[in-house]
Amino acid sequence: MCKCQRDRYKDPATENEKVINLREEVIKRLEQTVGNDQFLRNEPMKKHITFRVGGPAACFLMPSTKEQIEEIVHICQEEKTPCFILGNGSNLLVSDQGYDGAVLQIYKNMNQVAVNGEQLQVQAGALLSTIARKALDAGLTGMEFAAGIPGTLGGAVVMNAGAYGGEMKDILESVTVLTPKGEQKKLYKEELQLGYRTSVVKEKGYIVLEAVLNLTKGDPEAIKSRMDELKEQRVTKQPLEYPSAGSTFKRPEGYFAGKLIQDAGLRGYQVGGAQVSEKHCGFVINKENATATDVVNLIHDVQRIVYEKFQVQLDTEVEISWGILKRKRSNMRFVIVTGMSGAGKVLH
Repeated sequence: MCKCQRDRYKDPATENEKVINLREEVIKRLEQTVGNDQFLRNEPMKKHITFRVGGPAACFLMPSTKEQIEEIVHICQEEKTPCFILGNGSNLLVSDQGYDGAVLQIYKNMNQVAVNGEQLQVQAGALLSTIARKALDAGLTGMEFAAGIPGTLGGAVVMNAGAYGGEMKDILESVTVLTPKGEQKKLYKEELQLGYRTSVVKEKGYIVLEAVLNLTKGDPEAIKSRMDELKEQRVTKQPLEYPSAGSTFKRPEGYFAGKLIQDAGLRGYQVGGAQVSEKHCGFVINKENATATDVVNLIHDVQRIVYEKFQVQLDTEVEISWGILKRKRSNMRFVIVTGMSGAGKVLH
């Protein structure tokens, strides 16, 4: 257990102290856009994120069309209601307090993948593993690196996801997005400003609707062999048996985050139910009924101790903001939560 109490983060509310303030007429308008069978109230977010922590979302919607997303965005703008897009819920940390706004989960109903020659046209909610399998079936190479990333296309685009020597910027042709003003816009690769875990989509708060991927013809046996090889590396080296948000820290220039954490003596370090994985120190895991607050305090401890020992700053893959989110009637706020490794935000 952690003995460090200085500068501890405390969530001002627990799961049982819900801060749900949306007006009933707003909730009804949102429900009507998708129908009551695709709408949930006060939905526990721990059911939808891979970390298995987080309080309730006031409104949880599962749209199935671009038009529904546009209408939801329009309502949220008009009512000054915060909303965010949820993919597969990986690399996402939701406050124990929950979220007083609209959550749009897209991966279940907007996940189509169409093969057109050497291109794939993919909806934002499609899982990367599904896209990689479709590419394999079509004898197309280029998606192997992403086969084991537990996220969606939308998240991969936002953060320019990468692993094992590959990145989304290597295969993206174009992306169709929805702007915060509710306008559809098509961006080509050169307009996306793809960098290390960033893009213009992230910086401007766009919502990814779909994308076109450029792949090349390859040997199906070689493609499958590479996918199996990368899967084996993940299974043997990563703590997949525990809930987590994937790799917790970005790689600092000239170092490896996991090695720094290990050398700082933090293997197995624990705060509440959150722990630095003993299998891979670059992962923070939900070892035993952790809260979001446990995770946050553990991350802060790791950052502080590593810096004290090595003067190296560890930045998180998960983007952390500690102010409690309060809805401002004069200022619409979109939070893009993409649900994949390297693509999430902490929500308050």
